[in-house]
Amino acid sequence: MAGEDGTGREPVGFEVATGTGALPAGSARERAAAVRVAFEGLLQVRRLMNTGAAAPEGVPAAWERRRPVRAVALALEAAGIPPSATDPEGRRIATGYRVRAADRAGVVRVEWLGPPGSGAAYAAHDALQGCVAALRRLGWEALEYRGPRGRRYLEVEPAGPPPG
Repeated sequence: MAGEDGTGREPVGFEVATGTGALPAGSARERAAAVRVAFEGLLQVRRLMNTGAAAPEGVPAAWERRRPVRAVALALEAAGIPPSATDPEGRRIATGYRVRAADRAGVVRVEWLGPPGSGAAYAAHDALQGCVAALRRLGWEALEYRGPRGRRYLEVEPAGPPPG
């Protein structure tokens, strides 16, 4: 996201895979290592920020609550769940999660998408339940809904108020 740091420039370093746009660059091994480092950093932020929590790693920190799309996407990828992706023309080329902001502030929507004919819609319930399990372990509440044409999706938000 350009300008997230207020400079108007693209951020340098790790970028989460939200399932929108191209697959992350680099080899699978390089990406796995980058995700592992980013996720360990997120857990360290939780330990430092959630000092009033009984289990500080199990509660989303204030940073995550301000950037829930990034935090949820990182949690899903760190759990080994693949992101979806599109080609430069916007055609879906990979089956997996897509995380985007929901209609309410602080809430994200997780969908299971794939290329036409991939069967992603049929696999959505089971795949999204895997997302629910991964997110709940990290202190996120995820509820499944059906949208237009019966398409399944999750609405995800932090479970409870931040410790303090």
